[in-house]
Amino acid sequence: MKAGLLDAIATLLWRVKWRSVALFISALVPFALLLSILERGPVIAIFLFVGLVFAYIGWSYYVTNVNEWYAEVFTIRTFAVVLAAYTAGVMVVGWIRPSPVAFVHVAAIALIFIYYWFIALTALYHDQSGRSSYDPSPPYPSISVLVPAYNEEGYVGRTVQSLLDAEYPREKLEIIVIDDGSTDDTYREAVAYESETVSVVRKQNGGKYSALNYGLLFATGEIIVTVDADSIVDVEGLKRIVAPFSEGSDVGAVTSNVTIWNRDSLITRCQQLEYTIGANIYRRMLDLFGIVLIVPGCLGAFRREAIEEVFAYDPETLTEDFDLTVKVLREGYRVTASDARVYTEAPGTWTDLYNQRLRWYRGNYMTIFKHADVLRDTSFGLLNRLAFPLRLVEMFFLPLASWVILAVIVWLLVSGFIIQLLALFVFFTSIIFLIAALGVHIEGEDWRLLIYTPLFVVGYKHFHDLIAVKSLLDVLFIQDLEWTRPERVEQELSKQLDEEASD
Repeated sequence: MKAGLLDAIATLLWRVKWRSVALFISALVPFALLLSILERGPVIAIFLFVGLVFAYIGWSYYVTNVNEWYAEVFTIRTFAVVLAAYTAGVMVVGWIRPSPVAFVHVAAIALIFIYYWFIALTALYHDQSGRSSYDPSPPYPSISVLVPAYNEEGYVGRTVQSLLDAEYPREKLEIIVIDDGSTDDTYREAVAYESETVSVVRKQNGGKYSALNYGLLFATGEIIVTVDADSIVDVEGLKRIVAPFSEGSDVGAVTSNVTIWNRDSLITRCQQLEYTIGANIYRRMLDLFGIVLIVPGCLGAFRREAIEEVFAYDPETLTEDFDLTVKVLREGYRVTASDARVYTEAPGTWTDLYNQRLRWYRGNYMTIFKHADVLRDTSFGLLNRLAFPLRLVEMFFLPLASWVILAVIVWLLVSGFIIQLLALFVFFTSIIFLIAALGVHIEGEDWRLLIYTPLFVVGYKHFHDLIAVKSLLDVLFIQDLEWTRPERVEQELSKQLDEEASD
């Protein structure tokens, strides 16, 4: 009996833990190959930079979780000064050539090291420790599910039906659909589902934030759940999204696991891979510290008291979900992750993807500027020391750096440095491939998505980075930014069929 149990444990460790660990450690090969072709100076500069960042992260964890007495020592502002001095120093001693291109090149490689050996490593630990795998159990809290809808004909009914099909005590569930002044048959489609559980309210068009605030007026649940009107919630989604709230009253909000269901083209498959290696891996790292920055509108949950303390949704940004999450974090609540799954429709064309991301990126910059004081106040803990600094690097440095690196690649190609060019491409592609493979393994995703990895080195990533740069300029120089949204795939298909039938 004992031997059989030990064999079962050994089998489990081999199938789950060591396979992930082996996959993770395999990155030593491309890292070693890259370092072998770099000059000694840049290698030293990279390792010192990575060491400096890790020292800052370790210190930040210590002063926020162990001994807050030293919270004013080695703050993010101090780190910025040290980093600037370090950058100047490595150029003076000749480890890096004093040029913007050389600096960006070395910094990008250093950030790859940090991403893999910190963010991806903590995501791996998160997966192995089962931190987001909460076991739903009664008694379940009462929940109010808000479904804001604007011109969601053909979608809203399916969304409501998925909520009704969810495994959740009906006496603890209320669904409120808010028609935000739709000009199609959204209201009529939603009203068909009215019952003791489902209510439909209507208002003049005022934007998603106003629709959610209006829905809050009718909500009575202890937990407020938001679901986009084009999303399909998994049958266990509601139970799993509320499960982390039982861990303590300091949990203010919970995120979900977003999955794309319309994977029928290059662009939608790239988006699913982007979700897997971006949002989901990154989210797991932040979840370890309780500082997940975005609770997505397609499926997210908030403690009612937390929403009331921050006065609900604001109109200042185009990403009301990001803004509200930061407001909840500022109040001292933890924002954590769950394994609740929601299926959503991804834009099916480059134009629609552009419109979706233009709103997202504009809203992200608006939210960062709105809450910029977080970076000056150490009382916000890891939100000040870790979450916001990482977000700044992601939003301000990486979009520009990717284009500089692309310019370096073009220069190497024109100058005939084919070996160096191939080495750089192989390195970046292999690292992103391994990160993607880790994400696919953790999330149980389709391994065929990995064939799109090279597009995240050249192509797909640059498309997004260009939108990010444009969005930043728009936020800085344009006062009134309009809401841009993609066309619904099935609505467009329905229009085409109607036009063909009329012809």
